[in-house]
Amino acid sequence: MTTDEHASPGIDFDKPNAARVYDYLIGGKLNYAIDREFAERILEVRPESRELALINRRWLRRAVRFGAEQGIRQFLDIGSGMPTVGHVHEIVQSIDPASRVVYVDNEPIAVAHSEIVLEDNDNAAMVQADAEHPDEVLEHPTTERLLDFTEPVMLIMAAFIHFVPDARNPARLVAAYRDALAPGSYLALSSGTFEGQGEEVRRAAELYRKSGTDVVARSRAELRALVAGFEILPPGIVFTPEWRPDDPAEAGAHPEQASQLALVGRKN
Repeated sequence: MTTDEHASPGIDFDKPNAARVYDYLIGGKLNYAIDREFAERILEVRPESRELALINRRWLRRAVRFGAEQGIRQFLDIGSGMPTVGHVHEIVQSIDPASRVVYVDNEPIAVAHSEIVLEDNDNAAMVQADAEHPDEVLEHPTTERLLDFTEPVMLIMAAFIHFVPDARNPARLVAAYRDALAPGSYLALSSGTFEGQGEEVRRAAELYRKSGTDVVARSRAELRALVAGFEILPPGIVFTPEWRPDDPAEAGAHPEQASQLALVGRKN
């Protein structure tokens, strides 16, 4: 039985959804025909896109594990997308079952499936909200129930900020979340970039733009400006496979092929 047969109200079928396209690329089933058709067009331009999506997902797992190892027990995942194996709550609750996770997304399928996955998990929940309106997220009853912002939180923006164009002031958006965090909190952020990229990456970004979803690829300097107020921790702003790999060989000879830069910062 396909997702298409159980379409939920409120779903926009006029254009592919980035979260559902990503879900298809990593082998998920929470997507529709329009998402699969678009993903196949991306694969024509960048045949390695499936593996690159998994590489970037592995960065997220390392980043949240790092946060948990620093003693963080609260996690706020902005634009979390579809829940997959090894998602944030599984990683951090394997370290401490009392760790609390709030996922945030406005895609109806991501929300509905997350609610099923998390139904018996008292310490993790999904909030359906527009993450570009921080008050909706921070003041949501579920967020207030699970997270104590007088204590450190890890804020996660994985492959999120590149969907926020400059006209919508991404720096102010990051700052609004930063200001809500207690000292000792962390930010894990990744973003698409054109640094070190070939023409095929620009063509893929253009496909997104023509589909109705802008992707704003940003440089290291632009990302550094976006995360003002956070101390960027070693190894700095690097391509996702270069960020604290479990084995140095995992970064490979061409880490730039991941097409995403990543960082973890701390609010002092």
